[in-house]
Amino acid sequence: MRYILSLDQGTTSSRALLIDHAGQIVAVAQKEFPQLFPRPGWVEHDPEDIWQSQLAVARACLARAPTSLVGNGYSRAPAIAIGITNQRETTVLWDRITGKPVARAIVWQDRRTAERCDQLRREGHEALIQRKTGLVLDAYFSATKLQWLLDHVPGARQRARNGELAFGTVDAWLIWKLTNGRVHATDASNASRTLLFDIHRMAWDEELLDLFDIPASVLPAVVPSCAVLGETDPDLFGAAVPIAGVAGDQQGATFGQACFEHGMVKNTYGTGCFMLMNTGTVPMPSQNKLVATVGWQGPAAAEPTTRTAYCLEASVFMAGAALQWLRDGLKMIASAPEVEPLAASVADSGDVYLVPAFTGLGAPDWDAYARGTLIGLTRGTTRGHIARAALESIALQATDALTAMMGDSSLAIRELRVDGGACGNDLLMQMQADFLGVPVVRPQVTETTALGAAYLAGLATGFWADGAEIASQWALDRRFEPSMSETARRAKVERWREAVARSRAWART
Repeated sequence: MRYILSLDQGTTSSRALLIDHAGQIVAVAQKEFPQLFPRPGWVEHDPEDIWQSQLAVARACLARAPTSLVGNGYSRAPAIAIGITNQRETTVLWDRITGKPVARAIVWQDRRTAERCDQLRREGHEALIQRKTGLVLDAYFSATKLQWLLDHVPGARQRARNGELAFGTVDAWLIWKLTNGRVHATDASNASRTLLFDIHRMAWDEELLDLFDIPASVLPAVVPSCAVLGETDPDLFGAAVPIAGVAGDQQGATFGQACFEHGMVKNTYGTGCFMLMNTGTVPMPSQNKLVATVGWQGPAAAEPTTRTAYCLEASVFMAGAALQWLRDGLKMIASAPEVEPLAASVADSGDVYLVPAFTGLGAPDWDAYARGTLIGLTRGTTRGHIARAALESIALQATDALTAMMGDSSLAIRELRVDGGACGNDLLMQMQADFLGVPVVRPQVTETTALGAAYLAGLATGFWADGAEIASQWALDRRFEPSMSETARRAKVERWREAVARSRAWART
């Protein structure tokens, strides 16, 4: 028996997991790396930190494989293939000769290009961008970040025009490093997050490149999410290992949750909160400020599960990050798990609301100038009320997202599949079911982001036969049924929307 090695490169840490044929995790390694905040609203990573941490955990994970499975030419790499999943819109620019980054990576949370987006909106480009890319015009996505780097790194624009520089989202950066510069590629799911990719033609768009003043020479090739695209340098793991699956983290989680049917929805509770609905083989335009995105793409002859699928997506910027703020900013808790008993120590939030718009608001509000708001405090407010308000803020943001999604799709959602670190919080999951009025289901394996990348790689290499085999591995851990009355639910959501309104446009005033 052999494994799929899944590389899960996230916003705050790099992880690696070995996954067996039953879809079970047999080894995990994780390493955090520094978050850099040079100015208010700016969020950066050192791309070398990303690479070195990811390489370290991959090697550590492989070293933990049972020795009985080591052999057959893979004495140091008992894996038949590698799948990659990654933080998405984060933008990396590097030298094609040296392989060295020319600047820090600009992270998806970064808001420095909000004014550039405003300018493009005033110039009347928003409709064109949304029609071609399925995305809203926002600093969240990669194009304005890349444009900023080309304009502000000395000599970068001319070097880009000369073909000396390479751009990529984090998957492309890792593929480049894993192959020692032999492969410069991204998959369609990541390409669809750049504002430069026509999701209808499944190709980079010349008109958009001109609009953002980006030379085509910096772009990676776009490859299927489920296909062998190259091999790792043999020196990295003791043998060349095929890289056979790539997907942005949220698309990976959707695949890992086996959301293969039209109308199935998952929500991932990580640093942010990301809800995706499978909309089938055609993009679904949104009337409620959601985005249409490529879910995954297989080769032309792929079986139905891996043929091109599109998703409707709602992105919430601050979910688990709100709990990190309680820990690191307020020093109210020592670790994230402490928030559940603290929140449970009070019966309700005492009309306290936290709107965690620390870097603006994502879907469905899309306000780059919103800022965090803690409202409703009285002399009777305790740490428990604030902790409960923080948990509620995660569930209420997701409620806004699903409400918008149901409005776009005209579908009644039967259940919400959940994953990510915070889904282990039972109180949060019950809040989520109550505020949505929809059952919330948590699988036994919640590492669905990494699992999705592994499934894509395994399908490409014959490790798994088809989507039906993968879907059969999904197993329920717990189901949370709504217990709140419809009247109470509506009142809670309406009060939350009042709090959100108070946070809007704060940084602009």
